[in-house]
Amino acid sequence: MKIAVTYENGEVFQHFGHTEQFKLYEVSGGKLLHTQVVDTNGSGHGALAGLLAQLGVDTLICGGIGGGAQAALAEANIRLIGGVQGNADEAVQAFLNGTLAFDPNVHCTHHNHGEGHSCGSHGCGGHCHE
Repeated sequence: MKIAVTYENGEVFQHFGHTEQFKLYEVSGGKLLHTQVVDTNGSGHGALAGLLAQLGVDTLICGGIGGGAQAALAEANIRLIGGVQGNADEAVQAFLNGTLAFDPNVHCTHHNHGEGHSCGSHGCGGHCHE
């Protein structure tokens, strides 16, 4: 299994479409084999799912993510674990342990921010996109 996490300064980055790095975790039998940080080289929303597919990723852990990116991940057969905050390494370990808190209905768009909307701690401010 290869897990990618939107990554910035050791934390799960909260804007999938704006992430500049992914931390990749290679896992076998529930054990972590290898990690590496890869740059997105300026790839935007549409290209990120393709980049992850090229890297052999089958699971993505991230914060906020829009519907278009979710559809691109689904088309690439990449499992989405969204709405995650905090330390990236701890999030992956919690995922492997089956204890990771995430939001199966995570959405982050610049449209329709209403009461009760949460894109993690960043408040969106109009910079999350589909």
